[in-house]
Parts: sequence; structure tokens; C-alpha cells
Amino acid sequence: MWANQRAFARVRGPKASGRPGCRGLSILAGTLENQRNGTSEPDHLVRAFGLLQATALNMSNMVGVGPFITIPLIIASMGGPQCMLGWLLGAVLALSDGLVWSELAAAMPGTGGTYLYLREALRKTSLGGLLPFLFIWQFIFSGPLEIASGYIGFAQYVGYFWHGMGPGQTRLVSLAVGALVIVLLYRRITAVGRLTVVLWVGMLVTVLWIIASGLANFHARVVFDFPAHAFTFSTGFAAGLGSAMLIAMYDFMGYYDICYVGGEVRNPARVIPRSILYSVVAVAAIYLVMNLSIIAVVPWREAMQSKFIASEFVERLYGTRAASVVTALVLWTAFASVFALLLGYSRIPYAAAIDGHFFKMFAGLHPRGQFPHVSLLVMGGLAMVASLWNLETVISALLTSRILIQFIGQIVALHELRRHRPDVARPFRMWLYPVPSVIAFVGWAYIFLTSGWAFIGFGLLTLAAGVGTYAIWIRTRRSPA
Repeated sequence: MWANQRAFARVRGPKASGRPGCRGLSILAGTLENQRNGTSEPDHLVRAFGLLQATALNMSNMVGVGPFITIPLIIASMGGPQCMLGWLLGAVLALSDGLVWSELAAAMPGTGGTYLYLREALRKTSLGGLLPFLFIWQFIFSGPLEIASGYIGFAQYVGYFWHGMGPGQTRLVSLAVGALVIVLLYRRITAVGRLTVVLWVGMLVTVLWIIASGLANFHARVVFDFPAHAFTFSTGFAAGLGSAMLIAMYDFMGYYDICYVGGEVRNPARVIPRSILYSVVAVAAIYLVMNLSIIAVVPWREAMQSKFIASEFVERLYGTRAASVVTALVLWTAFASVFALLLGYSRIPYAAAIDGHFFKMFAGLHPRGQFPHVSLLVMGGLAMVASLWNLETVISALLTSRILIQFIGQIVALHELRRHRPDVARPFRMWLYPVPSVIAFVGWAYIFLTSGWAFIGFGLLTLAAGVGTYAIWIRTRRSPA
């Protein structure tokens, strides 16, 4: 039924979702396996992922450098610890949206994720060709933005060692890291499998260190020092809550990563929904406790101004030597995550191009290294350019460019599947349908509409440009060679 899955078997699907962490490691794993076997793609996919592995994959892709760079932003978005409301509503949105992913993945348990769902659910409509193209199109922009957020986070934490580093030097560090990642990836990659374990362990040590230290020094009076009128509803409160939810979803993104390797999951109708729900609940608890732990030591009025909050938190408790260690851990996590991201994400336009659903130029392989060098250079170059923006701008642009095409697009695809595709079995059905899909639609729309006119315009412009490019691409394909 899904004739084009084999192209995505090369890359294990895009992560297509938010902040650098272990995101893209499922893609990386597929690439490495193919290279070890000396083939461009596997002959078949083995359903080896159980519930434990699926949950671990999702969680490893959700937790990375993101929380260490966004805690000040989410506090500033609402001007106080009431920003925790953004985390809680983000968790509700992630759970609701996770049920959309779960039903689609159980019905189409193949490799490819969103690309596959949009293509198959809408194949009998006029959108069946357009939306899969638009998904890849927006990914050309949102993928580099996601990688760039890691470059910016890396540069911010370098500032802990480089005292007096100004905006110009920060941008130079971001560009240098981006260039280094491209240089390291501009070759045949054959043995980086241990990256997964190292990245996960480094992140876990850092998170547990912060949580345990914060709980041991917890002062409720500091944590719950709400400003006057903290919960008074107003236009500013609504806009701030939207910004807090946007940042929370940037950190939550990854709860659906198992969907991109659905062709390798045992009993996907049972495993995928449970792994998504377990991941969201566990990571929501980690984020909530970690945020409370940090502002229990660093008062929120100071924390919201910090560029390297994890380092300052540890320094207050254990001194500069311990803070240097945690800063090094954060830097390693940031670098390893963007390395894995660019490796995996550079394969996505390539896979779509060889599948005949994107521009042929992206299908080019390096003559000696046999890696997609055109896609690597385009994605890597755009990520370097995006790293010149500030972090908040990058995160907002990343989310708004994906919401319309990917997240809302999938909700439309689910309803289309239920109404007009009786030929597709649905072994898992969303609980309380259509309530979760309505919550997901309202939540994503709220984040989009409260992101600010500039980012709303960016999202709409990306969509409009994609539609125009699709029309040109279709005419090019139909024209004689």
C-alpha cells in the first residue's frame, strides 16, 4: 500500500519536531545500519521495537539541550513562576496531539511519519500531492531553525567561560560550530553509534544533578513568589500564556518520534499509543520539577535574565569548578545533538527527491563519499544563517512554520481517514473522539495566533511560497526533457 516507504527506510524518517536533543538519532541509527551492511537501503524492516525501546526513543528525543536554554525564556514570557501554567497546558496539548499521531501511526505503521500519513490519508483528494510536498518544503526552513537553536544554545553557554563575550562574538561562535558540524559530516559516516549512549548519559546526569540539588535546597517562598496580579486575565496574560505554551511545546517536541520508525515496531497499535503517553507524562514531570528546582535556588527575577541558567544554578550551590563541569556537559549535549540533527535532517530532502516528491537536485550524492552532499550543504548553510537570529525568534519561527502544514495538517488527515478511507484499518482509535483532536487543533491554533504578527506572517508566507513552488515544480515535471 505504501509504495514509497522504502525511500524513508534509508533515513528512518524525519524527527520533524522541535528542540535539539537526541532528536534525529533514530534517523542516524537507520543510516548507520545501512552503511554497515554496505547497502543504500534495507531489504525489509524488522519489527524489533517494544514498549520499553519505543518509550526510551521518544524520551531521548524530547530531553536534550532545550530545557537548559529555554527556562529563562518561559519565565520571561509570563513574568513569573505562573509560567508553569504554560508547561501544564503544553502537556495537555502534547497528550491530545499524541492521540492524533497514535491513530495515524497504528493505521499506517510504516516508516515516514507525517510524510506517509499526509500522502496516504489524502491520496484520493486534491491535497494528496500538495501536502506531502509542503511538508518537505517547510522542513527546508524549520529543520535548519531547529538545528540553529542548538548552535545558539551552545554559543550562550560558551559565554560562561568567555567572560565579556558580546553579541558579535556569540554569532561567530554559532557560525564556527555550524561550519565544524558540516566539515565533520562531509564524509562517509561509518562509526558514530556510541553517540546515542554518550548523549543520553550526559543529558541524564545533568538533569538528575539539577533536580536532586534543587530539591535538597528547596525553598517554597522563593519558588512561589508570584508578582502582583499574576493570574489576572488580560490581553497580555493571554499573549504571554501563548508564548509560554510555544516554548513548552518546543521542549516537548519528540513525543511522536517512534511514529517515524513505525515499520519497526512490534504490535504498533498497542506500543505506539502507550509509548507516546508514557513519554509525555514522564518528561512533563521532569521539566516541571527541574524548573521548580532551579528557581528554588536562583530567584525567578534573576533566572529570567540568565544566558546559562544551569551553570549559575550549580555555581550557587557548589562553586565555579562544579559549574564548569555542568557547563561542559551542556556544551557536549548541544554539540552532539546538532551533529545528529544535521546528519539525519540532511537525508530527508534527499529521500523525498529520490522518491520523486521533491526537487531532483537534492538527490545528488557525493561521488566518492556516497552521502547527500547537496542536501547537507543546503540544510547546514541555512542553519548557520538562522543562527544569527536570537533564540526566541528562532523558536517562534520554527513552530509557526510547522504548525499549519504538519500538526494541523495531520488533524485534517485523521478526519479524512475516518470519513473517506474505509479501506484503511484503524486498530487503535482515539479515545473520546473527536475531543482530543479538537483540543489539539485549538491548542496549536492558539499558539500560532498568539505568536505575534511577524511570526504569523512567516508561517503564512512559508505556506504561500510552498504552494507557488509546488505549482512550478509540477509544471517542470510535466514539461518535456
